[in-house]
Amino acid sequence: MDEGSFAETVQKWNGTILWEPASASGNVVSRFGDEARAVFGPIPDGDCSDGAAKTIPLQIDGNSVDLKPNPGKPNHPLEFEHRYIDGKIVKWTSGVAQCDKPSLTGSATYCGLNSRLNRVENGNVEWLFLCRKSSPSLEVEPIPYWQRSNPKFALFGVIGFNRRSGEIVFFDGRKDQSEFDWSQKFVPPGGHSYTDSEGRAEAEALYDPTFQVECSGCHDNKSAYVINPNIQQARVGYFGGKQDSLASSFSLGNFLPAPPRGRSTPFRVVGSGYTATHRVNLERAMTVRDPTGNCTECHTLTTQTTGQRFSADAVARDPVISEPDRAQFLRLQAERRKLFEIDAHRTEWASRSGVGKIHPWMVPIDGNELSALPPEISASDWSVLSNCLWGAGGTECSYAPLYTSCPAPEAAMQGDNSKPEDLSIAVVRSPEAEVIADRVVRLNWRYLNSYGNIPQRDDVRFNVAVKSTEIPTSGAAPSPLDYPGLEEATDKNFIAIDGETGTSGSATLIRNVSYFGHSKFTDPVPSKAMRAFRLDLPAQCNRRYLVRIMPKRFCFDQSSITYAQADHLLYADVSCD
Repeated sequence: MDEGSFAETVQKWNGTILWEPASASGNVVSRFGDEARAVFGPIPDGDCSDGAAKTIPLQIDGNSVDLKPNPGKPNHPLEFEHRYIDGKIVKWTSGVAQCDKPSLTGSATYCGLNSRLNRVENGNVEWLFLCRKSSPSLEVEPIPYWQRSNPKFALFGVIGFNRRSGEIVFFDGRKDQSEFDWSQKFVPPGGHSYTDSEGRAEAEALYDPTFQVECSGCHDNKSAYVINPNIQQARVGYFGGKQDSLASSFSLGNFLPAPPRGRSTPFRVVGSGYTATHRVNLERAMTVRDPTGNCTECHTLTTQTTGQRFSADAVARDPVISEPDRAQFLRLQAERRKLFEIDAHRTEWASRSGVGKIHPWMVPIDGNELSALPPEISASDWSVLSNCLWGAGGTECSYAPLYTSCPAPEAAMQGDNSKPEDLSIAVVRSPEAEVIADRVVRLNWRYLNSYGNIPQRDDVRFNVAVKSTEIPTSGAAPSPLDYPGLEEATDKNFIAIDGETGTSGSATLIRNVSYFGHSKFTDPVPSKAMRAFRLDLPAQCNRRYLVRIMPKRFCFDQSSITYAQADHLLYADVSCD
């Protein structure tokens, strides 16, 4: 049988299950959503208004502040109401210049109020939806936009995170859209499925296809979120810790739980569009161990924003490099200016000594327990640590890559214990209508892609490499060298003949085999049981068919595809007597 006839028949019999995941659309946003769904499973609608969503409060001089009509003035103008923890109104002000816990992003309003945050859990995966109110000037005004009841906001961000696998994904609303409205839900990128044409179109108009914001620069501590005082978690930024009366009255409590993840745990950004845009910084990012022993027993510090900005703010120190080169000097100057702007928006109440002091908000030994007024980090210790955080240190910093590699299927050391089981090969009669083939070589195996414990995970396909030879007169079993090699089962030298069937070296290669019944551009049904795989190959009498079956993972990042290295070899002799 010639190569063209073989390939045509393979496609005819198996074509509906031969397809690459997330290949339905060339649109950047839709493909990005399809990639995320293949890794994390279904993505919930973005919703900042349901009962679980939280309003991020604003605190000034230890009081809760909100924008309301002032009943004590004619025509009830909008002003800022300051309330003590017992609910008593302390004062009204016409503006907000400083707050106790200004934002550390540097790109959002420093003392903004009434932004909304929602968190949705689905097994190991959690989704965070942030509807952030902000302004071009990064300042607050007494206008209806800033009221709690007003659903308009400026910045929409989404984070998906798998606590088990350490995979994380970032979506952002378009940057040419100045206003969003949380009174309506936000469809996820890629819609709810490959067939959700209306949702896909809506998402393509909603999300940023340029990946302008480098979310991984801040959310880089092996978790979905970086806890700092601005987000108002009870465990940080309160003088008395969780027991502080302000924490019980004003904070979000434990809305964002503390994940048990260390600097050696897996952590990988998913999304080929995003990772291609920010490839250099993702490759350069490192974790740091504090040589002085002050700061990294509980925290993952990096050479990105958590190290260079959040850490400097946490200990109330300017970033320093002992002997900076010109590029480092310029970056230091820019970062110092940004930290100066942040600190200029912080109240004296939060920085003074005694009760109320929450800045610095991390101290040696006691961490975020501030009520004992423990000593702050010394200038000499900070100099050593800051050098490390700016990538200017040496072996004392114990640098290690922040982002871990895409795990190959069957790589148990990388946390993937899934492998194909019950492999079999059989020779069956060809359908009467198929005169092209004397017989059918039928391959069967079972496999469940359990990495990350996602029942709808769909980032693994199988390549099947085939060689055909004469049956030896002795009938002896083949040697390992007779089978297609590992390299021939990869996509590296694939030359297409018909669809997903072509040649690779001296072998015929059938690519991207999904489980039996999983038709092209359909989302998988959830399963915790092994899925059945089947592939039919046309065969001729008196020929031996040698097969290598290879699982591969679509990484959906710049590393592209990883291949299993185990040998899954089968052969069958087609004797038609």
